[in-house]
Amino acid sequence: MIKKLMCLMATMLILVVNSVEGQAPAPELPEYHITPTALKGQLHFFASDFLKGRDTGSPELNIAAEYLASHLRGYGFSHAPGLDSYFQPVNFKRTSPPEEASLTINKTDYLNREDFLLLSGDANAFEGIDAVFAGHGWKDAEAGTDDYEGLDVKGKIVFVLPGPPDNNSPQAVFQAMAQKRQWASEQGAVALIELYRLAFPWNFFVRYFGGSSLVMDPGNAGMSDNALLYGWVREKTDVSNIKDLQEGKTTTVSLRSSGFSEIPLPSQNVIGVIEGTDPELKNEYLMLTAHYDHVGFVPMEEAIDGDYIKNGARDNGMGSIALLNAARVISEAPLKRSVVVMWVTGEEKGLLGSQYYAENPLIPLDKTIFNLNTDGAGYNSKEYVSIFGFGRTGTDEQVTKAVNAAGLKVFPDPAPEQNLFDRSDNVSFAIKGVPAMTFSPGLISFDAEINKYYHQVTDNPESIDYDYMLQYVQSFIFLTQLIGNDTDRPTWIEGDKYFDAGQSLYNR
Repeated sequence: MIKKLMCLMATMLILVVNSVEGQAPAPELPEYHITPTALKGQLHFFASDFLKGRDTGSPELNIAAEYLASHLRGYGFSHAPGLDSYFQPVNFKRTSPPEEASLTINKTDYLNREDFLLLSGDANAFEGIDAVFAGHGWKDAEAGTDDYEGLDVKGKIVFVLPGPPDNNSPQAVFQAMAQKRQWASEQGAVALIELYRLAFPWNFFVRYFGGSSLVMDPGNAGMSDNALLYGWVREKTDVSNIKDLQEGKTTTVSLRSSGFSEIPLPSQNVIGVIEGTDPELKNEYLMLTAHYDHVGFVPMEEAIDGDYIKNGARDNGMGSIALLNAARVISEAPLKRSVVVMWVTGEEKGLLGSQYYAENPLIPLDKTIFNLNTDGAGYNSKEYVSIFGFGRTGTDEQVTKAVNAAGLKVFPDPAPEQNLFDRSDNVSFAIKGVPAMTFSPGLISFDAEINKYYHQVTDNPESIDYDYMLQYVQSFIFLTQLIGNDTDRPTWIEGDKYFDAGQSLYNR
């Protein structure tokens, strides 16, 4: 009895001190029956050498998908509408560059890989056809930009400057590639060639893009085929050909390719649904996501101390396991809202799995009220959870409460120069108007500690602090419960770049 009274008095004293200092006591964290040891066991399988780095389209990633689906089955999750399993097929193909390719502008030859590199397109040969210069080959209705306006490019080869007109960073240039191809194809061009004016050496570019690559199979629903030839050319010392082209002078081009070889690689998003308990709110869906792929392994000759597998314990083993534990808790105590859990494929190849779902949703997006994504490059602070999208969706109070309850603090939008919000799967939903954020381990800046593990063979499960991972997982689950049970819906803050898309999606 005396001990109980002493504990009660101590508790009251803490409350009084907090009140005096103007600080509210930390909210109480629910009991989830998760231990560091349990997380360690789960991650040691998920990021094991056995799964060889979970490369997109690999047999090992399919094993990881079966592992996740088996838990959904055990937890009693339903299949998403239109599916007869926990898998939404998302098919890829691995392409290898043509053995023969050549480019001639007027009478100047550009040699394959030395001055010229094809990145995609069917086998074809165009002899002496007209070429057209189309600025950046860019369209932006809001900015009033249309580089194809007034140009007749049908049946012609289009040359363009790299990337979008307002951003020449490598990231922006590479992200623009697919969109520029699509626009050129829609205009009737037979080929698109970008002028190489990037800030790093040509041989780096060739090494990165000149090998085999993974692309979406155009047989996927909602994905259009694009057979036009697409490549890059490095301008020679004599720039007269390109200068004439840019000045609108008559330019003839010959372009030949033996075509890319292709191998199909099936993959899948892993999805399950739990119905909500509230008669009204169960018609609204909270979507929880994490990508479960990583980047595979390096050749044995590039191994470090015999290790050649990029296990991806941090990226995104921690997020995948956090989502797995959230699924178990939600199955045992369903929320007022219905919940969709989804592990997406192909994030490391350009957010492809989430993009595919956003184009082919199994739950209507206007009934999807929020996307809480968990992903991360690693952590360099065990005091924080980093939030990409803090201050943008009206969920700051809930985020802070959940994170504080686990004994951590919120670090909002670190490394703004990296534009991390638009580099994870949350952006696939944000573009459509769904309020979204990414919940990430404590990344304060991209420093040596992050780079030590990010996409490296050192990112092994043995290197994880499982006490910190427990706090991370607990705070993620608590935030899920807070949003899933709140009668108010998250919304984009007025003025946000995705605000108008949200207004349109929800007919506001």
